[in-house]
Amino acid sequence: MASVRSTAKPSARERLLAAADELFYAEGVQSVGIDRVIEHAGVAKASLYNTFGGKEQLVRAYLDTRRAGTVARITQAVAEHDTPREQMLAVFESQGRQFDRPDFRGCAFIRVGAEASPGGLVQEAADSYRGWIRELFTRLGAEAGATDPDTLGHQLQILYDGAGISALMDHDSDVAAASHAAATALIAAATGAPAEA
Repeated sequence: MASVRSTAKPSARERLLAAADELFYAEGVQSVGIDRVIEHAGVAKASLYNTFGGKEQLVRAYLDTRRAGTVARITQAVAEHDTPREQMLAVFESQGRQFDRPDFRGCAFIRVGAEASPGGLVQEAADSYRGWIRELFTRLGAEAGATDPDTLGHQLQILYDGAGISALMDHDSDVAAASHAAATALIAAATGAPAEA
C-alpha cells in the first residue's frame, strides 16, 4: 500500500513562528519589525494579530518554542549519562555543540532579555528559561553531594551564560573546552571529588 503524503500547508501560526524564529534569532527582536515577519511568513497582517495579538506575544511564543527545543536537547544530553557530575558536564557539552553551528548567534534568551522591557512577557520568558537552567544545575549539584548546591548552581549558570556570550562575541567554538574545564573544576571544588578529565 502506498503511503499517503500530507500536502497540508503549515498553519499561519506555524509559519509566523518559523519566520520569527529565523528573523529574530539572526537579526534581533528590535531590528525586525512585524511587517518583515508577516511578509517572510507569507500571511496576512490580520493573521498575526488574530493569532498572537501583537509583537510582544509573538516574541513570547518564539521564546517558548526556543525553550522547548533547548530543554529537549539538554534533557536528552543529561539522560545519556549516569552520574550527576557527568550530567552537569553534559549540559556544557550540549551547549558546546551549538557553538559549531554555522547559524549560531548566541543565546536567544540573553539576547532578547537584554532588549526586553522590565516586567513584560518577554522578560518573564527569558527569566523563566534561565531559572530552569539554574534549577537543573542546583538539583544535579545536590545529587552530586555539593556542600552548597545553590551556590554551585549559580556559578554553573554564570559559566553557562558567559560561555555562550564569549563564543558569540569571539567567534570561537573553543570556548566549549574552556567552559567544560572550568565546570569540571567548580564541580570538584563543590563536591570534594577529584577533578577528572
